[in-house]
Amino acid sequence: MKQSQFERRHQDAWHQFGKRLDTLERSRRKNDAGDGFTEQYRQICLHLALAQERGYSGHLVEPLQQLAMRGHQQLYRHRSQFSARFLGFILADFPRLVRAEWRWVALAGVLFFGSLLVMGLLVYGYPDLIYSVVSPAQVSEMESMYDPAARRIGASAERASSTDWLMFGYYIMHNIGIAFQTFASGLLLGLGSLFFLFFNGLMIGAVAGHLTDVGFGQTFWPFVVGHGAFELTAIVLAGAAGLKLGWALLAPGPLRRGEALRVAAQTSVKLIGGVMLFLLIAAFIEAYWSSMTWPQSTTKYLVGASLWALVAAYLIFAGRTAHAPD
Repeated sequence: MKQSQFERRHQDAWHQFGKRLDTLERSRRKNDAGDGFTEQYRQICLHLALAQERGYSGHLVEPLQQLAMRGHQQLYRHRSQFSARFLGFILADFPRLVRAEWRWVALAGVLFFGSLLVMGLLVYGYPDLIYSVVSPAQVSEMESMYDPAARRIGASAERASSTDWLMFGYYIMHNIGIAFQTFASGLLLGLGSLFFLFFNGLMIGAVAGHLTDVGFGQTFWPFVVGHGAFELTAIVLAGAAGLKLGWALLAPGPLRRGEALRVAAQTSVKLIGGVMLFLLIAAFIEAYWSSMTWPQSTTKYLVGASLWALVAAYLIFAGRTAHAPD
């Protein structure tokens, strides 16, 4: 195709893209690229490549290069803003939010860890109490999962041969299911979140007390100590988010209930965003570290203690500095 034909065919598209770039470059907003910008940018890059390949003159190639460079800057500007917001949420906004909602977090923590600790001690002292909350079949399955002779710790018989990747996916789905259940049930005036925090604490405590009593604590505790820092904290935070929703319905204050719920949901949904991140990390640790049998228990305890300290330091101190993202 001759250069003159090529120019006539695509001149309008270049002109429109140039005008769009002018508008974007004048705008102070960083997310105005809008629909279709990426497709237009790719088309300009294609036209530039064709012009260079066909040896068209510099007075055509150079303007196309300028359009491509300007388009790249705007595309990068748009994407970097999302990255900055995401990074800002992780490094500052989420831990700040947890601290701002410390009352709900504290209440959820007392319900969950309190029931876990009390039930664990009761089952350890009175072994038959395990059967009041866990069926005999489930008890037998738990014992097989944490048997020191098991090839993969923490996996049931039907999943023991699964790859780390499959177990990673299973843990994600399982943990997210528990967290979402604990969060969403807060819409039942908060009673659902209260129930699931208490119930999950009882179940985990009962299993922990029983396995310790039968001598499987040597495998159970090194298994859970690592990923538990993120997983158990995530359950508490999901419960706190659900309790906030329930309270908005019970005590909306001067707002109408629908408006109070909408305001509370803005905070709760952000909390759940952080919960999902915690559960993703927990699933990764559980699949690729906790289930491994080769590390010594001392090593797992040291790693676990470090992870608990990391989670505590993150939630307490992250985002406090003046230069942290707003």
